[in-house]
Amino acid sequence: MTQSRTFQLSLTTQGPAYPPSEVMDGNGDFIVIGRINRDNGAGGVSQTWGSAIVSADSPLPKFGEHQPYEIVRELPDHPAQFSPADNEIVLHTLPLPLPCNNYPMVFAPEQCPDAHLVTRPSYPFHQVAVPDLRAQDGPKVTEPVTLGKWAEARGELEVRLVDGGTAAEFACDFSGMLPNSLYTVMSLREHDLDPDGPTRPGPLGVPNAFVTDQDGKGRYRAVLPDPFPAPGTGNRIVNVIVLWMSYQQNYGGAIGWFGLGGDIHAQLKLQGPSFMEFVTTAK
Repeated sequence: MTQSRTFQLSLTTQGPAYPPSEVMDGNGDFIVIGRINRDNGAGGVSQTWGSAIVSADSPLPKFGEHQPYEIVRELPDHPAQFSPADNEIVLHTLPLPLPCNNYPMVFAPEQCPDAHLVTRPSYPFHQVAVPDLRAQDGPKVTEPVTLGKWAEARGELEVRLVDGGTAAEFACDFSGMLPNSLYTVMSLREHDLDPDGPTRPGPLGVPNAFVTDQDGKGRYRAVLPDPFPAPGTGNRIVNVIVLWMSYQQNYGGAIGWFGLGGDIHAQLKLQGPSFMEFVTTAK
């Protein structure tokens, strides 16, 4: 049985497939770095990792199903090949209610059970209406956040079984992140996207927050009990996702207030379900 392994996290702007992305441009279109839903030419949908500008008016299927995105413009598959104009795109939050969203979960049920009723515009990342913020308090994110800057993010994740295989340690090292910013780390479990009974995504440890330094570097560590029960016996962790928090807030046992681009923005994750080489047991 595997005891430890190191993973390279991939740049992204995407959580689940809907909304297509957790980042928008100034035109109200999604900037998607992740799995792109395309017509496969045989009446179905292909999902391949890539980059594109996607319309917020894309068809919205019921949760668990997929339809081709309405692509406004293709982007190079590799962010290193983005054009100078692409790199200068200023990143925005999604407006509320979230567009093109079919995810049924409430992310902070005790703190904000009626999040779906809140109406807010899309904000440039550097102009988000952080609650109670005053200029005199010294906000640290004051310059436009561009796609080129976002694409500099790098992350390495080491997973190691500990406590006799009853727990696992997750240790992350980051570089190229947005400087002087609050990030959080969430776990995605195999039932979180189950159309027949989704579970609420949760933090990877509590508190699940770290703050990058002035150079965009950061580290994070958490130990979770029995995160990888034997397949078919529990709700295994299958991915780790690093979120930039546009409201610069952390929410205890919830991963966000509004979720999915409203206030959390996936920047790094694994490209697909992972960790099947690990098995843990309960104490």
